[in-house]
This record gives sequence, C-alpha cells and structure tokens, in this order.
Amino acid sequence: MKRTVLGIVLLGLMSAGSLMAEDRRGEIQDINRDRAQIQHDRWELRRDYRDGNYAAAQRERAEMLRRERDLNRDRRDLHRDNRDRYWNWR
Repeated sequence: MKRTVLGIVLLGLMSAGSLMAEDRRGEIQDINRDRAQIQHDRWELRRDYRDGNYAAAQRERAEMLRRERDLNRDRRDLHRDNRDRYWNWR
C-alpha cells in the first residue's frame, strides 16, 4: 500500500515538472509574438507619419506602448521562473 501511494505521489511530481516546462514554452512564444506585433506597429507608425495621418500615428504609438509594457511583463515573468528553477535545483 505504501509503495502504491509513493508511486502515485512521484508520478504527480514528475507531471508537474513537465507542466512547468510547457508553461515556459508558452511564455517564450508569447514574447516572440509580442515582438512581431511591435515590429508591425512600428511599420504602421512610420507609414502614418509618412502619409501625414497624425491621429492614426498617435493611436499606433499608444498601442505600441501597451504592447511593450506587456512584453516587459512577460520577460520579467520568464526571468522569475528561470530564477526560481535555478534555486530549486540547488
């Protein structure tokens, strides 16, 4: 009985580690997606300034700043996850 319970507990711990790896992979994909969207926003911002559409440029700048804040938040979360992972291995 004790071996069965211990086996179930160990199986649960191993699955938790793989879930953490999947979460980190999702965060990295989110960071890459945010970078691509910021690049596209920069292109649209340059186009709006070139065309003289300053109202659209102002909206693009606001959107770009929002995405940059989100990107920084995602980077900070990933850094914390990596830091915690390091200290858990010690």
